Amino acid sequence: MKTAVFPGSFDPITLGHYDIIERASALFDKLIIAIGLNSQKKYMFPLEKRIEFLKNSVANLPNVEVDCFEGLTIDYCFRKNAQFIVRGLRNPSDFEFEKAIAHTNRTLAHKKLETVFLLTSSGKSFISSSIVREIINHGGEYELLVPSAVRV
Repeated sequence: MKTAVFPGSFDPITLGHYDIIERASALFDKLIIAIGLNSQKKYMFPLEKRIEFLKNSVANLPNVEVDCFEGLTIDYCFRKNAQFIVRGLRNPSDFEFEKAIAHTNRTLAHKKLETVFLLTSSGKSFISSSIVREIINHGGEYELLVPSAVRV
């Protein structure tokens, strides 16, 4: 079984994330959306709400599950018997950042994990969680940028 993990904070899930999730779910037998917990990071939405947003957003995708983890992504992947990490790329700067992480993960995982990069669809490449959070903070129409399950 080909299992992949799509890690992130998903604070909140955006249409860009959903685009990657939907396309990755067609490539793997099982896709785990894994919310990484970082005690150093301040989140807009509590973990329970992010899990709810994700579960409701992917309810139509039977091979997708939602989970959370602490620690290194590669350790989580090994616990879940995943062979792949999925990452979305919006622009060239994303690629440079993600490339360094992918090489590090592959080295630390002794070449037992591969990172698969998917380009976000062009109509969604401008969307980021930080932009969505800013729009929410200022009372803007964030609903245009997130799945319908995300309502604050």
